[in-house]
Amino acid sequence: MSYQDDIKALTNLREAQRGKWAAISPENAARMRAQNRFKTGLDIAKYTAKIMRDDMAAYDADTAQYTQSLGCWHGFIGQQKLISIKKHFGTTKRRYLYLSGWMVAALRSEFGPLPDQSMHEKTTVSGLICELYTFLRQADAWELNHLFRDLEDAQKAGDNARADELIAKIDNHETHVVPIIADIDAGFGNAEATYLLAKQMIEAGACCIQIENQVSDEKQCGHQDGKVTVPHEDFLAKINAVRYAFLELGVEDGVIVARTDSLGAGLTQKIAVTNEPGDLGDQYNSFLDGDEIVSASDIDNGDVVIKQNGKLVKVKRLASGLFQFKPGTGEDRVVLDCITSLQNGADLLWIETEKPHVGQIAAMVNRIREVCPDAKLVYNNSPSFNWTLNFRQQVFDAWEKEGKDVSAYERAKLMSAEYDDTELGQLADEWTRNFQRDGAREAGIFHHLITLPTYHTAALSTDSLAKGYFGDQGMLAYVEGVQRREIREGIATVRHQDMAGSNIGDDHKEFFHGEAALKAGGKDNTMNQFG
Repeated sequence: MSYQDDIKALTNLREAQRGKWAAISPENAARMRAQNRFKTGLDIAKYTAKIMRDDMAAYDADTAQYTQSLGCWHGFIGQQKLISIKKHFGTTKRRYLYLSGWMVAALRSEFGPLPDQSMHEKTTVSGLICELYTFLRQADAWELNHLFRDLEDAQKAGDNARADELIAKIDNHETHVVPIIADIDAGFGNAEATYLLAKQMIEAGACCIQIENQVSDEKQCGHQDGKVTVPHEDFLAKINAVRYAFLELGVEDGVIVARTDSLGAGLTQKIAVTNEPGDLGDQYNSFLDGDEIVSASDIDNGDVVIKQNGKLVKVKRLASGLFQFKPGTGEDRVVLDCITSLQNGADLLWIETEKPHVGQIAAMVNRIREVCPDAKLVYNNSPSFNWTLNFRQQVFDAWEKEGKDVSAYERAKLMSAEYDDTELGQLADEWTRNFQRDGAREAGIFHHLITLPTYHTAALSTDSLAKGYFGDQGMLAYVEGVQRREIREGIATVRHQDMAGSNIGDDHKEFFHGEAALKAGGKDNTMNQFG
């Protein structure tokens, strides 16, 4: 419904009250409705799920239409990211938010900073989703409030052309609300626990849930050692649990991202159940490391014996009770994991790799696409990678393979600043610049995200300010390094009272109190110094 249509409907509603709502302005009420487009988290989940599905279809037709996100650990950070995107690009299309379990653990737990091992309070995840969308909805209200104030000024001045232009902008306002890909880790328990948490996340607004195939109570960060995977039947039960949560809540096109950590996981907690050779359990068990048994004397007390490829094998078990996979089987296990997940309800894949290498990712995706032609990835452009060193080494290796002289470079020390302006360093930077485009085109990467960027940017900017402010620069460190840049680069937070809703509150006071309203935005408000 357009703004003008809403005014007419509210006018009729007020008149039906026979004078009892005489103090209520239909224009003000219509304005407040426009500034609060989404009433519940489920409204958001349904709206953003359609966006993701449309984007997935667009990517299938043209790989240049890939999507991106940055991980955000606070609602304000997510809000400012989307405001910046709209400012610089004029639209939020194909830009999402990522909610990282790592950042929840490190920054949002009541226990204080925790490692990425699912030890934080599970409800913190849904709480952060709700917080992010609260701040994005406030960004809508803030932006629209400025349009409505401009509209009032145009109407008071009798500038009908300007008023019509502003009404069109209000009616066609693009929301800051975008899809969130939300990390549910390994599900925080059994399938029932996964279902209950997924419901909370969806009710908070999540249209897309990412779940990994690690053991829930042994969960490790994907870029650390000691990862333990579960048999496919256990993982598929959790995929089913998430799907049922979406369906129960009416988000029928909700998106599930199935993450496999098998490339770097050498252990499993369980031997899979198998009923016949070649079934899924048997395929999982075929990767277990072990020694062939020749006679019963080869079996010691407590040994576990399975039939593997027609032979009896004593499976290698560690002192922890975990079972070991055969070395070098990671990629084959990844391919099996991904095919199995897509064939059993997942929509997108996440392959956790040890380096950002398009060729390595493409090799696995091409194998998956032999069975599932529309397979698509969500890929972690992780800060855990040393991107500079990785890409310089990739260029070095490519040159060496071509027979080019690389004697001027020391491969192990390519991170050094002395290589920044060299031909190798500049080409590596160009490869880094093109990584997302190349990965989308050649390796089936639909969505590129950086899991923890705002964790690092907050630390870096704080370090810079602290160094100057507490050093010789004093107040100039803030003025030159922060405020002057905010003013000149048009960053809205320079008027922080406005950004926090002061002007919206003033307008509401006028709605509620009329001429008796005591407003904060008068001539003595220092924010007026910023125009």
